Amino acid sequence: MENRILVLGASGQIGTELTQKLRELYGNQHVIASDIKEGTSDMMASGPFEILDATDKSSILQVIQKHKINQVYLLAAMLSATAEKFPQKAWDLNMNSLLAVLDLAKEKHIQQVYWPSSIAVFGPTTPKQNTPQKTIMEPSTVYGISKLSGEFWCNYYHQKFGVDVRSLRYPGIISWKTKPGGGTTDYAVDIYFKALEEKKFTCFLSEDTRLPMMYMQDAVNATIQLMQAKSSEIKIRTSYNLAAIDFTPKEIADEIKKHIPDFTIEYAPDSRQQIADSWPSSIDDSEARNDWNWKHQFDLSSMTLEMLKNLEKK
Repeated sequence: MENRILVLGASGQIGTELTQKLRELYGNQHVIASDIKEGTSDMMASGPFEILDATDKSSILQVIQKHKINQVYLLAAMLSATAEKFPQKAWDLNMNSLLAVLDLAKEKHIQQVYWPSSIAVFGPTTPKQNTPQKTIMEPSTVYGISKLSGEFWCNYYHQKFGVDVRSLRYPGIISWKTKPGGGTTDYAVDIYFKALEEKKFTCFLSEDTRLPMMYMQDAVNATIQLMQAKSSEIKIRTSYNLAAIDFTPKEIADEIKKHIPDFTIEYAPDSRQQIADSWPSSIDDSEARNDWNWKHQFDLSSMTLEMLKNLEKK
């Protein structure tokens, strides 16, 4: 059966690029983008777009029926730093949107669901180096609590109702196409913009804060690869650990200086430092690599080259 896909939260950082890639793969008319606000001009021009509240189950169902959707990618969420300011709103958005889509799959309106989790499911008591797939998970942020709860809802709907739901625990995602959206790893996006615009950057994390990161192209490829894998290959129905690279603000700054020698960085840690300190510094994603053959392509130097080259063209 051909894929007819609805992307909820298509105007966000990941949604913008994932939608574009899905349209390239499956055809523009087969990928319906949606969000509570309009997307980029490219997104609006390249295929169908619906204004949609990801927590409104009946409206989602109408769009599913209108476009004969069989796959939903649910990307709508309030991210870590923003969620700490609006805990109740974050919980409502992150949970109600997931339960609405899982119910639609349980009721057989759709066949497959993708929902992203995050390294935020881990907490201060989690082993920090090479964090394993199964480990202590005691998240200390609203975002992390909602993602951990969501993982177990996904697993429950799969075991109880046979819902084909798949998930990845994203590390920090770095992209040149969209500006940061309220996450704790956002400094690693903003630093490239500021390096080119101002030749200087003030980082909200300390210089030695190591976090797992990934270039957007790798994240998009991993997501689609997971969704294209045979159901029998998907052994984990909570969410797969996913990893590519890890680095500190000092290391990324040093890499940028190879291309922009007069670039300078200062450090002014704020409330996001506490969130970052509760997260792993590196991730063991061997189960994703074994189960469905995941491989990343970009390291820090190749990602930096791509980021600066593309931002200079903007």
